[in-house]
Amino acid sequence: MIKKIINLRSTTITFSASLIAFSVGVSAILGLLRDRILIRYAHMHLEGMISIDIYFAAFRIPDFIYGILITGGIVAAFLPVFSTTLKEKKEKGWDLANNTFNVLLLSLIFLCTVLFIFTPYIMKLIAPGFSTAELSQTVFLTRLMLLSPIILGVSSLFSGILQYFDRFLAYSLAPIFYNVGIIFGIIFFTPQFGITGLAYGVILGSLLHLFIQIPPSISSGFSYKPFLNLKQKELRKIVYLIIPRIIGQASSKINIIVITALASLLTAGSISIFNFANHLQSFPVRVIGVAFAIAAFPAFSKSLASKEQNKFLNSFSSVVRQVLFLIIPISVIVFLLRAYIVRLVLGVEGFGWWETQLTAASLGIFSFSFFAAALVHVLVRVFFSFQDTRTPVIASLISMGSNIALSFLFVWLLGFDNFFRFFLAEALKIGGIIDIRVIAFPLALLISSLIHLILLTYFLKKKTGKFENMKIRSCLEKSLFGSFVMGVAIILTLRIAGNVFPLDTFFSVLIQSIIAVTIAFLTYIGVTKTLKSPELEIIYNSFFKKK
Repeated sequence: MIKKIINLRSTTITFSASLIAFSVGVSAILGLLRDRILIRYAHMHLEGMISIDIYFAAFRIPDFIYGILITGGIVAAFLPVFSTTLKEKKEKGWDLANNTFNVLLLSLIFLCTVLFIFTPYIMKLIAPGFSTAELSQTVFLTRLMLLSPIILGVSSLFSGILQYFDRFLAYSLAPIFYNVGIIFGIIFFTPQFGITGLAYGVILGSLLHLFIQIPPSISSGFSYKPFLNLKQKELRKIVYLIIPRIIGQASSKINIIVITALASLLTAGSISIFNFANHLQSFPVRVIGVAFAIAAFPAFSKSLASKEQNKFLNSFSSVVRQVLFLIIPISVIVFLLRAYIVRLVLGVEGFGWWETQLTAASLGIFSFSFFAAALVHVLVRVFFSFQDTRTPVIASLISMGSNIALSFLFVWLLGFDNFFRFFLAEALKIGGIIDIRVIAFPLALLISSLIHLILLTYFLKKKTGKFENMKIRSCLEKSLFGSFVMGVAIILTLRIAGNVFPLDTFFSVLIQSIIAVTIAFLTYIGVTKTLKSPELEIIYNSFFKKK
């Protein structure tokens, strides 16, 4: 029974996206729970927000490797080539999988060994505001956690195999197990090993991420062979495709590294505030944007490999419209309920009121970038389906440059009294806080995300020569109108509920949030159904009619 469930195959893009969205949602909820538990245990057993700053700073190097090679990088380069090779000859396809596995493993071991040696020097650049003792702890944690990208790198290859065979359930369970491992480390390792227990939890989570994907990969046809051929034509093609992808992925990770370095020079806790807000904003982007992008990628690749251009364009249009239909109302809900969300997720002892206000303000700014961040994931995978990894690199590098420049600019502008600072402080209700410079980072990321989306859209129009603009525009107009009506309903609901449930306890905040979200959901569904939005029917059919 368990074997049958793990090997479950998906039949449509939307159903696959729904499956991934569900699992990504569970994983993201666990990630938010992880942050809440982290704050609590850091307050109980460690040195509070300073320890969390150290932990997040230590994550930067392992996360950099994971981000540039593993998150979409290996799969994006491997899947199209593996798909074509396997269609030509099965044995040749599985030889490619084994060759890629072995080359990847050896490369990651070598890279992490080099980084292990130079960690002390790198960390001085990543966290220049840390004291000598804090740097020493950060270096030690980083070196331990360098095991995780090696394990996750191997696991990502299995992810590519499972995506090709539409076995999205096992693939989707991997990040859930990863977060379970980290939470286990926080709860059980931290009291015994101190801050080192956080690193042990990350390693445990990485192993669970790998082990859950091995059985269904073997069931799909994978059988390990000590096959190593650096001259293999298909392997070279993967390397050719992945190099631009590495550069593109590196740009987003460099953004986070620069932000970490700047935040280390601000008020203690700034690194944590940004990371917590970033984790919160990643929830809807992952659940909607990443889920649809991952689910659609194999279909895009297969359509283009078979030279079915119209089928590809129809699939692309449908995916974009469904993403917009879902992400726009979520953006409005998050912006209006930002303080409620932060208090529910992170409101524990050790997380003060000013941290709550700044995290909520950062989340509010991030909410305006949800649609851009979600669509960027889809568009990037469209280019990968064309086996074009260069174009996304150009867009990523321009976006990275704008983000870094804007981060420095906004940190400077928010450092003294001026109209810009006054306007943001009043709009986000943080006027009583002296140092609000941490909100410079989500603001810079918002603008750079919009630039990224505009560039990718422009390049894709040049490549395809046509878009189903009218359908997308119609969806956008209906979604915006429905979200506007929904927003008004939320504001009225909060005003009425506020008189009944004062915001002085966790329970009161939870009740108000549930009522507001329920009213928001019903209002949006009612308005879009009245406007006859086809996306509503597509999503409904995928859940209840097509399995």
